[in-house]
Amino acid sequence: MSLNTPIQSALRTPATAYGFWLTLPGAGVAKTILRSTAQHTNKFSWVLVDAEHGLIADKDYYELNNAVASEGASPLVRVPWAEEWLIKRALDAGAHGIVTPMCHSAEDAAKVVKYCKYPPQGSRGYGPMFALHSFANVPGPQYDAGVDKDTMVFVQIESRPGVENVEKIAAVEGLDGVLIGPFDLSKQMGVQRGGEEHEAAIQRILKAAKSAGKKAAIFCTDGTDAQNRAQQGFDMVSIVTDVGVLGSGMLRELGVASGQIEGGKSRERY
Repeated sequence: MSLNTPIQSALRTPATAYGFWLTLPGAGVAKTILRSTAQHTNKFSWVLVDAEHGLIADKDYYELNNAVASEGASPLVRVPWAEEWLIKRALDAGAHGIVTPMCHSAEDAAKVVKYCKYPPQGSRGYGPMFALHSFANVPGPQYDAGVDKDTMVFVQIESRPGVENVEKIAAVEGLDGVLIGPFDLSKQMGVQRGGEEHEAAIQRILKAAKSAGKKAAIFCTDGTDAQNRAQQGFDMVSIVTDVGVLGSGMLRELGVASGQIEGGKSRERY
């Protein structure tokens, strides 16, 4: 019995599934962004709730998961580290998927899958009292029956060992896909971001995911970067971060106000 989450529905189509990074612990921020793009042809189907590098903590998961889900997108929680208790807390708070950083081997990936699934497939403890609140019209028995299959499990490839082992990582049963962290990938490999070796590693990861029948996702810095990755065949592409939009948007309007940038159509609301 399927839970029919927005991200799963999006990934059943050939189109790229677009998302964004949420780093601020504000349900209003998430809902504002999602609602502003709800009528767009390519609306967001997922939001990465960033508890690794963002200002988001365990206590914020429940509110943010519900805010994102209420606007028709899937909350994917990136936990700070691939530990069982961190993953359990995110799932029990209603995450539609889990992302873990710094996966270096197939053994690392297999542990993450184990932590995300109930026995006998995994070791997740049972107690989803609040998880159902971010799954529209899903009763308890349906959640229990479908969650192991329908919870998305992604690991991040962002190190030299991760790249060297990516074919084995992508083949891990129960893993839905890999997500590339391009900044850490360049730093961990000791290569220039955007250089030939960096891009070759990205393309190897993309190929490994596709060959294993898994989804390939990548973090992008802006719409131009995201368009390029979508054209390369990435299944999931983030287009920007919340703080990136706030900073660039404010800077642009300041430029208009000071006469340095030509203004566009005036806003009629807040």
